[in-house]
Amino acid sequence: MSTIHPSAIIEDGARIGEGCEIGPFCIVGAEVALGDRVVLKSHVVVTGDTEIGADTVVFSFAVLGEIPQDLKFKGEKCRTVIGQRNRIREHVTINAGTEGGGGVTRIGDDGLFMAGCHIAHDAQVGDRVIVVNSAAVAGHCVLEDDVIIGGLSGIHQWVRIGRGAIIGAVTMVTNDVIPYGLVQASRGELDGLNLVGLKRRGVKRGDITALRAAFQMLAQGEGTFSERARRLGEESESEYVQEIVAFITGESDRHFLTPGG
Repeated sequence: MSTIHPSAIIEDGARIGEGCEIGPFCIVGAEVALGDRVVLKSHVVVTGDTEIGADTVVFSFAVLGEIPQDLKFKGEKCRTVIGQRNRIREHVTINAGTEGGGGVTRIGDDGLFMAGCHIAHDAQVGDRVIVVNSAAVAGHCVLEDDVIIGGLSGIHQWVRIGRGAIIGAVTMVTNDVIPYGLVQASRGELDGLNLVGLKRRGVKRGDITALRAAFQMLAQGEGTFSERARRLGEESESEYVQEIVAFITGESDRHFLTPGG
């Protein structure tokens, strides 16, 4: 059994899981699917072809699954998929995908999306991601697992942010960020590694030492940034360093933030 406030509007066709709580003045569209025990606090709008995973809690005035803010959008079929156990706070907006971006905006599990933040069309967001108050993630961005986006920051469209990276508050990120990178300053600079996050996740001291050495080589080694990364791949056996190498040598639509600039 689910609890639905009398003032809520549940359109015909919506699928409501067991044990859901839908508060006052919420609107749930006809193509929406809510997993078990989803909570919509009050005044929440969930529309479009949108799926929300079990045990996710959505706070007041959030709008999920609305059409993208993209002038190229012509009404094509698009989706929003949100995973399990997310916390989506007040006034958060998450837009559906576009045909040109694959048609799906996807959010992983166990994320925290703080008040007023925005996730744009076709973004692909991993697990345990934190987006702090009033940050904006533009279209087609990729945020891998365990990323933290500081408050009032902006992530440029098509940017990839590697696993475990952290973006400081009030930062504009215009290029890709390597896994475990630390980015800060008004126009984001790759200023080091997210050492606090690595330690919190229990990464071994040997791997952290290898990451420190890898960062120094990327910052000061000979050759171009890509050439330094390839040499790292040949010289280091650390799985964390190899993850950075794979990220740098992978396909990208943007340049990289490099150490010191």
